[in-house]
Amino acid sequence: MDLMNLADFCRNCLSKWYLAAAEERGVEIDYGKARELVYGMPYEEWKDKHQTDATAEQMEAYQTRQQAKKQ
Repeated sequence: MDLMNLADFCRNCLSKWYLAAAEERGVEIDYGKARELVYGMPYEEWKDKHQTDATAEQMEAYQTRQQAKKQ
């Protein structure tokens, strides 16, 4: 959540951009491998080790940012 609130994108977005750039260059890679490169380990392992529930403050900041983008 902190990355999403700070930069307005998440690691999964970065993985998708990485995948698109690889495909543009003719590099064969799938989404799972792109995520592994971004996260530094398999995604499920990263989630088990590092992902926590968002705090109320993080969710409020996220909602505020999303509302501001609609204006």
